Amino acid sequence: MKKYLIVFCLVLLCRFDIAAQQGISNIWLLGYSSSGVPPAGISHFDFISGSAVITYDSIGMEFRHTHANISDAQGNLLFYTNGVFIADATNDTMQNGSGINPGAYSNFVPDGHLIPQGALILKKPGTNNLYYIFHNSADNYPFGIGSVAYQLSLSIVDLDLNGGLGSVILKNYPIISDTLNCGKITATRHANGRDWWVVCHRVNTNTFYKLLVTPFGLPTVTSQTIGAIRQWDSGQAKFSSDGSKFAYYYYFNGLDIMDFDRCTGDFSNCVSDVTLPFHPGMLGVNFPQIHNFVCV
Repeated sequence: MKKYLIVFCLVLLCRFDIAAQQGISNIWLLGYSSSGVPPAGISHFDFISGSAVITYDSIGMEFRHTHANISDAQGNLLFYTNGVFIADATNDTMQNGSGINPGAYSNFVPDGHLIPQGALILKKPGTNNLYYIFHNSADNYPFGIGSVAYQLSLSIVDLDLNGGLGSVILKNYPIISDTLNCGKITATRHANGRDWWVVCHRVNTNTFYKLLVTPFGLPTVTSQTIGAIRQWDSGQAKFSSDGSKFAYYYYFNGLDIMDFDRCTGDFSNCVSDVTLPFHPGMLGVNFPQIHNFVCV
């Protein structure tokens, strides 16, 4: 395992990937107390120049752990979410964008979910106006031992509507109905350079659900059993920037590192016996930047 460098992060939004260089992930939004005086408030990171330009921006949405946003190819922010509602480019609630992940947990944390990787935004392949948001919640709140999601939800945004600001045309659709680990929703490009693989984990098992996102209908779902059996957890899951490696880490349940085939969607060669020092602040995992990202 010495040839794989794994970087653990206290900041779960630490990611600078190929998409960021293309403008799609150009802007990062994080922080809370949006009405506060700097250095409190929302931090706005802009990477369009190639390095971070940091400003403070009171946008009206608070971010805890759940956060997803997307920009256009020129780096202009399109919309974003904190797991409770969706905001458009004017920082107002998107048309039909309230009430995602409805339930007791959203009522308990109306300023944003405390779920790492609890939302993921992807443009639907083959379209210019449709965007998928994959998201889940702590559906067993108030929970006893740990938080569990009862479904992976899909919401769809059409940016051609409402004068180009977008409208949510499908909301909280249960694309997977099962007991899932909250969050850890991550994705990598298919080897064809067009489609996407989206991954989440079934709680109390070593089963991963894999969604293939294509231009044709809703995503298709398959599953694979590999790696450590994981109870509820926090932590983080991450693909390497070229999509060939996958890591899943939480300090109680350990670290899995495995290969991923971007053509077939198969995991293989899982290594689970990685020795790491214990520290309760270690929740994140990432790979070093790989610059030779080529879709074949």
